[in-house]
Amino acid sequence: MPATKGAKVLSMGINLAKMISEKNAKFEMDWAKLANVTRKAVHFLDNVIDMNRYPIKKIEQMTRSNRKIGLGVMGFADMLIMLGLPYNSDEAVALAEKIMKFILDEATKASEGLAKKRNPFPNFKESIYSNSAPLRNATLTTIAPTGTLSIIADCSSGIEPLYALRYTRRVMDDIELDFINYDFVEAAKSGGFYSEGLIEKLAGTPSIRGLPEIPADVKKVFVTTFDIEPRQHIEMQAAFQKSTDNAVSKTINLPRLATREDVKEAYLTAYKLNCKGITLYRYGSREKQVLACKGIC
Repeated sequence: MPATKGAKVLSMGINLAKMISEKNAKFEMDWAKLANVTRKAVHFLDNVIDMNRYPIKKIEQMTRSNRKIGLGVMGFADMLIMLGLPYNSDEAVALAEKIMKFILDEATKASEGLAKKRNPFPNFKESIYSNSAPLRNATLTTIAPTGTLSIIADCSSGIEPLYALRYTRRVMDDIELDFINYDFVEAAKSGGFYSEGLIEKLAGTPSIRGLPEIPADVKKVFVTTFDIEPRQHIEMQAAFQKSTDNAVSKTINLPRLATREDVKEAYLTAYKLNCKGITLYRYGSREKQVLACKGIC
């Protein structure tokens, strides 16, 4: 599904939770499926550039001259849970970097193939790629925000960790929707520690670390955003940025008591790790916010 349709870049997200296969009762990445989906997505996005209707002629000319697309991902946190990897682990960061490089490599092959069939993008000879193999598209990858689309797809948003296992989302005219992570519910039922009381506790619990009834191995995998240090958030963003032509959408959530020094350190870390941009949000800095968990102070 298309995620954003800007004047210059058309983007969409691959649901990584669907790029997992089960083998010998164990989940693992299905690299062949990811390669196939990536190539089809590049072809689809390139088609949309020609089929799209543009508000003004200049936007159409710019878009068609560079043919920028932005293939990204969503469902990353769900995928990690299926693989049994904590979001805030070195293994998760390494896998993120591997996945995004794989997507960029496959997208590049697809764009080179389209260039042979349909010609390179018109500004190719004046571009930084002029001495390399012709490409159909000036950019290929973007990590766009997928908040609404991830709700429709029933997966975690973009490359974000789980916000909480139960939280509220404010939509439209201050309507509050209650969200529960049903992967956790299934894990609780299969692990024999499910109870209605536990589900009620989740409503005011941004982290499950302090709940004694939940086994340690489950706590390790079901990491939420406030379990993660700001630097770990940024390291994950930087891992994806290495193979992302455009920018990476990622929120570094800070607790209510975060200081100016905490914010400064986050910006400097993002700069040192070559992130193209950074988004910080200190919990409670707005009277009404889109995502909320009652247990955060």
